[in-house]
Amino acid sequence: MTDSALPENASGSATAGTATTAVVDPELRGRALDGILLLLPQVLKRELPEIGENACLFDEVGLTSAATLELILELEDHLDVQIDVEGIDPEDLRSVGTLAGFVAGHVVAED
Repeated sequence: MTDSALPENASGSATAGTATTAVVDPELRGRALDGILLLLPQVLKRELPEIGENACLFDEVGLTSAATLELILELEDHLDVQIDVEGIDPEDLRSVGTLAGFVAGHVVAED
């Protein structure tokens, strides 16, 4: 699949994913970003150097598959939301910022 074949999100940039494109709430994305940065040291059980939203979660931060699940669960509690992880793919876990964007675009609506 080429970049030109990717669907566009609400901001007009191409995104990979399912046929339905998630609309990212900028306020929730900011809260998710703050929450990820707050929760990472707790989940990893160690101090982290100051990291930014472009930090690679696996290579730079040292996140593991198990820690990813724990981080998402902790983030749900922290933000008081439920995250639909059915459509998550490796690109969504590339960096702190891509995970924040995924979270902000995949909150399950309350009934």
